[in-house]
Amino acid sequence: MFQDNPLLAQLKQQIQENLPKKEGTIKATDKGFGFLEVDSKTSFFIPPPYMKKCLHGDKVMAIIRTEKEREVAEPEELLEPSLTRFIGRVKLFKGKLNVVPDHPQLKKQSLKARARKGLNPEELKEGDWVVAHLIRHPLKGDNGFFVEISKKITDANDKIAPWWVTLAQNDLPNSEPDGIDNWELKDDADLVREDLTAIPFVTIDGESTKDMDDALWAEKNADGSFNLMIAIADPTAYITPDDSMDKVARDRGFTIYLPGRNIPMLPRELADDLCSLIENQERPALCCSVTVSADGVIGDDIRFFAANMKSHARLAYDNVSDWLENGASDAWTPSEEIAQVVRDLYDFSRARATWREENAVVFPDRPDYRFELSEDNDVVAIHADMRRSANRLVEESMITANICAGKALREKFSTGVFNTHAGFKPEKMAEVVELVTEHGAPDVTAESLATVEGFATLRRWLTEQETSYLDNRIRKYQSYSEIGNQPLPHFAMGLDVYATWTSPIRKYGDMINHRMLKALVLDKEPVQTPDETVGEELALHRKHHKIAERNVGDWLYARTLAEEPAKETRYTGEIFDINRAGMRVRVLENGAMAFVPGALILDNKQRIECNGDNGTVSIDKEVVYRLGDTLEIVLTEVNQENRSIVAKPTQVFADAPKAEETTPEEKTA
Repeated sequence: MFQDNPLLAQLKQQIQENLPKKEGTIKATDKGFGFLEVDSKTSFFIPPPYMKKCLHGDKVMAIIRTEKEREVAEPEELLEPSLTRFIGRVKLFKGKLNVVPDHPQLKKQSLKARARKGLNPEELKEGDWVVAHLIRHPLKGDNGFFVEISKKITDANDKIAPWWVTLAQNDLPNSEPDGIDNWELKDDADLVREDLTAIPFVTIDGESTKDMDDALWAEKNADGSFNLMIAIADPTAYITPDDSMDKVARDRGFTIYLPGRNIPMLPRELADDLCSLIENQERPALCCSVTVSADGVIGDDIRFFAANMKSHARLAYDNVSDWLENGASDAWTPSEEIAQVVRDLYDFSRARATWREENAVVFPDRPDYRFELSEDNDVVAIHADMRRSANRLVEESMITANICAGKALREKFSTGVFNTHAGFKPEKMAEVVELVTEHGAPDVTAESLATVEGFATLRRWLTEQETSYLDNRIRKYQSYSEIGNQPLPHFAMGLDVYATWTSPIRKYGDMINHRMLKALVLDKEPVQTPDETVGEELALHRKHHKIAERNVGDWLYARTLAEEPAKETRYTGEIFDINRAGMRVRVLENGAMAFVPGALILDNKQRIECNGDNGTVSIDKEVVYRLGDTLEIVLTEVNQENRSIVAKPTQVFADAPKAEETTPEEKTA
């Protein structure tokens, strides 16, 4: 009879209004209780009855009360739900539709569901992958959680699920855009294309590449300098800014590259045929020519122009690398004309690489990990492909071309689509100076690090150190790379300006730069310039694509390595992150990411410390692991459902003797 008493209800409300409140994020556990994470150091216990009103990841306002001499949090108001649109799997409970979210911390949440109008619920079977939307939440006054299924992604046991589910999760397309029946050249009436069909351009790509968007030619002069010419595929010859296909390209931003497959930004008949620089096929192109000195300095004679060109040889990375490194290739024997072009391109690339090593920033070589898939989408092998001579040759050519574009766009228009990097975060600059000075870096000041030259000098010093520990620690103080319409420096590359235009088949920003470079050729106003939002849009696309690529990779790694814990296979892991719970390592043999919990290093919280700030793991205050270290590991758990891998070191750290244990000598004494 007390529950309907208005006086008691009013008293309860007054008491709650006077209790303290905290804003935080819900962290669920497998045991039914949870925590309100207010910040990195403050959390409050949430009893199981209160957890029934919220989900892991919800941002809430909670009442803090004392129960049984313990402060607990009672979620009261939903500030931001962890689930809105999400991916889940169908669960049939007594014939009724439910959805279990595809999230490690929400796997035990079976949410009541219905199918959206137009979607037949009879077609939804146990375990099917679906897109769902949370439409009711207890903290919004609703009676329990409820979701609506808007789309079926694929069947429960579909082997292609990693790709389809990941694409749906990131709201990305799963196929190339539709083309049109008749593609027509739409060049500006004043644009005159030079005839370069006699120039022996070569393309160098992977064996299976179809969308070949760059062709190269170089000639070494008597004084050791190089005449370099880069021809780039020209989709803007077919697509104007007003075309519907341009909007499609902008909405996609980039070609999506996932393990084992890609989803083109442009229709395949354009990307793989009409614009692809196919051997012996005449193609429209946008070109750049420049002289590079014998010591790798880019000349001032940068020239952009439109042309019709023809690739004289379709070459493959490995064949060219074999020929350059070993003097011969079993799979390829070039004509003398093509051999000379490749030799000159190689000499040019070495000159530029040396210049960048001495004056800019060169990233350390790391393998690219590639999944080899069978026809039915099983992983046959995982290859660790190192960058070889031909890869570096193409890389140096593309970097040179993009430097040239950055300079030209900055000088002519003061705008374009630029890749930029601001160096160290301003609020972290003092810590950087203190850290590197402590480790012996010469003449480092906040003022010097705020310049491209000073930043590049420090990065070169870091690469000279015996270990990569300091380099790994410094990286977390750096800004992120950005895409914008201002010609700002790219500190991470050690360059004062950088604008990509060499992949217009695959990058929408490169299409914009093509149009601007054509305007430069014609000495006209561009038909398109980048607006203020295009950089943010492209950065967001790139972020989602990287997440998708990583997620598919995690799925395939979990599927491939599922039996390895039982085999106790030994791997080499490189530490790339340390936090208070343990460390994350990259398996060098195959590229998989694994987590090594502190408890599997030493199961004694009093003796072990995992320090994320210092990037170290210590036992009894003695450092045993640091960022960048390599160690031998074995996998202890591969969870295919969560797509996670847990490992432990093979090195054993013995725990201290227990207090009640005594040595024979102690007993004698």
